[in-house]
Amino acid sequence: MKNAVRPRAAAAAAALLTASALLTACGGDSTEPAAGKARDTTDAPAGPVKDPVVATYDGGLYVLDGATLKVAEDIPLKGFNRVNPAGDDRHVMVSTSTGFRVMDAVGGKLTDVEFEGSKPGHVVRHAGRTILFSDGTGEVTIFDPAQLGDGKPKSETYDSDAPHHGVAIQLAGGELVTTLGTEEKRTGIKVLDKNRKEITRNEKCPEVHGEAAAKDETVVVGCEDGVLVYKDGSIKKVQSPTEYGRIGNQAGSEESAVVLGDYKQDPDAELERPEKVSLIDTETGTMRLVDLGTSYTFRSLARGPHGEALVLGTDGKIHVIDPETGKVERKISVLDAWQEPLDWQQPRPALFVRDHTAYVSDPANKKLTAVDIESGKKLASTELEQAPNEVSGVDAH
Repeated sequence: MKNAVRPRAAAAAAALLTASALLTACGGDSTEPAAGKARDTTDAPAGPVKDPVVATYDGGLYVLDGATLKVAEDIPLKGFNRVNPAGDDRHVMVSTSTGFRVMDAVGGKLTDVEFEGSKPGHVVRHAGRTILFSDGTGEVTIFDPAQLGDGKPKSETYDSDAPHHGVAIQLAGGELVTTLGTEEKRTGIKVLDKNRKEITRNEKCPEVHGEAAAKDETVVVGCEDGVLVYKDGSIKKVQSPTEYGRIGNQAGSEESAVVLGDYKQDPDAELERPEKVSLIDTETGTMRLVDLGTSYTFRSLARGPHGEALVLGTDGKIHVIDPETGKVERKISVLDAWQEPLDWQQPRPALFVRDHTAYVSDPANKKLTAVDIESGKKLASTELEQAPNEVSGVDAH
């Protein structure tokens, strides 16, 4: 259950896992799409969907043409579902109550391929591999997304020491970086070689959460007091500039040594609405905070085609940040001003970036908009029958 709203008090771990359980438990009474609007999920659309984008709503999934944003398919699927790129140019991973299900987005249909797992969580793509983490079991599943077109691909699995809300990433050399923790407490990361023998570990990362890869095969994971950076066989801690400085969501780019992260400073807030983001320089081991002057949420972070740091603010604008200087270079107006809801599963605007295009969902107005990142020009917009929540799409490595 990636990026849930997290309490800041000492009981954060228990509360987070309660939220994780809700991933599979909530939304069971979701409404179906209007009669005549949804096709059987085994049917294919009239033709292939070009560069598909997928948006979730309460009880279903929209598959849209990436250029026109025309709805190609409206697929009913009960429950609270999440979507991530599968790692190729055709498929999307849908996290459901039973595991990670594969959608043929170009074909506009759900397939019968599923990686079963309790409390499906993070989906990570890196170096030609897709890595799944099941929070309920702690199982890590690794596969080549290029094999998805032939049915269920061969996969490697790794069992964590204990079930927990975790994440893993495999590097080009075969090393596996994976989190350490239990259902009560998460402590850090360990790194395994390609034969799955431990190389190193660091357990000085309270409530470890989230990951991002920067250039030169560098991995960053978040802590309540900074981040851990793994590179060239060693792990280093980059401390937050404040006593409590939680970084739980990150966005990396192979074009940049700097990772974009969120930044929360109030451990007691029921829901903190932060206005600062963090920029972690993995080469110098330093952290810079950037004050946006507006809040944002866990679905607000992305990177542009040239490594730009992008943040969708509650002011309705995409803030384009130079990761090297921390300067906000441009602001792209997309939505009206909005406020983050208390319940993390409730719809809020989301940002998905592919190549030079940013896709932004607007649940309040039941719209989805595509804009060109460099020019700020609106490319397409569509009105939907249901309020969109998450937005993703095909995105080959």
